[in-house]
Amino acid sequence: MTGQAASWQKEQISRAYVHALAASGGYTAGDWNVDKDGVDVTLRHRGLMVDLQLKCTQSPRAVHGGYSFDLDVDTYDKLRSRERSAPGHLVLLIVPPDLELWVIQHPDALVLACHGYWACLHGREAVSNRATTAISLPKEQQLDVKSMRSMFDLSRSIVLGTRVVG
Repeated sequence: MTGQAASWQKEQISRAYVHALAASGGYTAGDWNVDKDGVDVTLRHRGLMVDLQLKCTQSPRAVHGGYSFDLDVDTYDKLRSRERSAPGHLVLLIVPPDLELWVIQHPDALVLACHGYWACLHGREAVSNRATTAISLPKEQQLDVKSMRSMFDLSRSIVLGTRVVG
């Protein structure tokens, strides 16, 4: 099957990718059935939390030094709020155009042929746009276990009040 994947397929591969990284890093990942608060997955580690809004695309918009994604302003406002118990992040997963290439099964391995990027939205300024706002996702902010650790470091500094974000 080639062509555009259904939105539920993109959602499921995004969740699988985040869950695999979280398990590798020793973090707990909790899914939300409804993302009315702009959150698909919450990561937990030693009492700290990180909220993630997951997006997935087969055709990313490349910009100098990374990617750009148009996030709806309602979700942006929810994730940027300073009144959250966990900092909000946007995660963009990029998958191959051909759905059959998303997951490659070998006799001794299962490979998710995709890559993700993240941006912390906590404490960002309001935007005047009414529909969407472009979020920059630099290539150096690739989603991996190390970057998840950085997300928890930010969460810790916010909880302890040692860092002002924004």
